[in-house]
Amino acid sequence: MDWILELNSTVNSIVWGPPMLFLLIGTGILLTIATRGVQFRKFLFGGRQVLGLDRPASGEGAVSGYKALATSLSATVGVGNIAGIPIAITAGGPGAIFWLFVAGLFGMATKFAEIAIALQFREKDPNGEMRGGAMYVLAKGFRMPWFGSVFAALCALAAFGIGNLIQGNSVAAAMQVSFGVPNWVTGLALVAATALVVLGGLHRIAEVASVLVPVMCGTYVLCALYVVLTNWSELPGVVALVLDSAFTGHAAVGGFAGAAVTSAIRSGIARGLLSNEAGLGSAPIVHAAAVTDHAIRQATYGIFGVFIDTIVVCMLTASTVLLTGAWTTDLEGLGIAAHAFQEGLPGAWGGTMVSVAVALFGFSTILGWAYYGETGFTYLFGVRGILLYRIAWSAMVYVGAIGGLQAVWDLTDTMNALMAIPNLFAVLGSVGLLRRLMREFFPPNG
Repeated sequence: MDWILELNSTVNSIVWGPPMLFLLIGTGILLTIATRGVQFRKFLFGGRQVLGLDRPASGEGAVSGYKALATSLSATVGVGNIAGIPIAITAGGPGAIFWLFVAGLFGMATKFAEIAIALQFREKDPNGEMRGGAMYVLAKGFRMPWFGSVFAALCALAAFGIGNLIQGNSVAAAMQVSFGVPNWVTGLALVAATALVVLGGLHRIAEVASVLVPVMCGTYVLCALYVVLTNWSELPGVVALVLDSAFTGHAAVGGFAGAAVTSAIRSGIARGLLSNEAGLGSAPIVHAAAVTDHAIRQATYGIFGVFIDTIVVCMLTASTVLLTGAWTTDLEGLGIAAHAFQEGLPGAWGGTMVSVAVALFGFSTILGWAYYGETGFTYLFGVRGILLYRIAWSAMVYVGAIGGLQAVWDLTDTMNALMAIPNLFAVLGSVGLLRRLMREFFPPNG
């Protein structure tokens, strides 16, 4: 067993190594050029869609554009937005945050492109549900159904790791540490809550996500903003620290061991891409089910998905960690975030707030990834086993809550990275189609 774990660790270091990071960020840069900076030019247009200021879109689909966005955010805004940011700073220094910001900017273009292409090739399953994603693009657009099956299999398997077992484990750990709730109790509660939502399919998942995501993100953002505003005088120094560290590295200080510029770049870009999942092909699966009159309209929602996840939530987490000096302690990951909020919020409830946020973020991720995994499963095996899949999904949350999951973390990281390969093949091979769709929707300038 040990040799299997060591082998996977080696594979993981390769698939999440510099070539993959270069491919992901390079794709974002290429798409930014190909779309002439669509994430900047059409940012306000996307904002009007998200806020419902324009007339609601009509057309085929299962859920509204906003609910599709909320569901995708429920999957991407997760524990990594809290624990992952301190990990990036610990590995790469404060400069990692600059490169995380850069990854977010280019990730907006990638998310826009992959959603647009997924909608163009979506189709109804035998139950009449609209389905889409890289598997359908590869099968219909490239005549490579076998490659689509590879993506679907990776998605279905990775979902049980990143979207189920790991989230259940994180929620149970947070509840045990802050409130003394036994893991098995949290596990049973999660199974019941998950089944109540997931058994209702996408419509119920989207309904819950459309309420849960604004509440959990809004509460977390307000708490983080409080820390930032009460330490406002320190902000210019922190910004200068981030920029200097991004290009010169950072020496050891406090509990921080120091980091070179290459570490800052690698850690920041990796954390940004892992957080917003731009290029991995997950979010297009649910956006493909949205009611819309044109693929490009729904694709602009994806720009905001990355903006909220990376530019807002991740950057605010980083700000609290840097402003309070928590990054120089000997703590790790979630402990650094909890310490930052304990220092920055009044009273002694900062750590409790982090635990509650982890629980809500983790549960929302379970819901969002349930649909991703289900779509991969449906593509491979058809619709007859959907009910059994949903029951199995709900039950596996309990396994995650009570088990140690280091091996699952490693295996999931590998499968998650491998999802990017077929997805990026589909996206990069469809740049011409993307540009045509943009000219069609945004005449005469595209």
